[in-house]
Amino acid sequence: MSNNEMKGNDEIFSKVLRAGRRTYFFDVRSTRAGDYYLTITESKKFTNDDGSFHYKKHKIYLYKEDFEGFSEILNEMTSYILEEKGEEVISERHQSDYVKEEDKEPVLETKSAKAFTDVSFDDI
Repeated sequence: MSNNEMKGNDEIFSKVLRAGRRTYFFDVRSTRAGDYYLTITESKKFTNDDGSFHYKKHKIYLYKEDFEGFSEILNEMTSYILEEKGEEVISERHQSDYVKEEDKEPVLETKSAKAFTDVSFDDI
């Protein structure tokens, strides 16, 4: 049995990208008319309080007539992000010592002893 027969009639070619709790599936599928289109599925794993887990999935259907525009905008957006923020990942999920700005404890300014006025308690 060939790979295509094992996948089913409409699934032609697939790739998987695992990224932590998320998995992305890229699938080339066939329409009833025999043309191809792409589905991109994001599957995210969630853990319930009892230790069991479930997945939430989001799917995009991308047809050939939209490939060029989609690709241009995707490349533009990813280039913008990398130019603005670089390739370093900055988030609490990816860095164990990351602290959000609003979660940081405020730093109190302390003045040196020279900054205070010399007060004599005899004057009070």
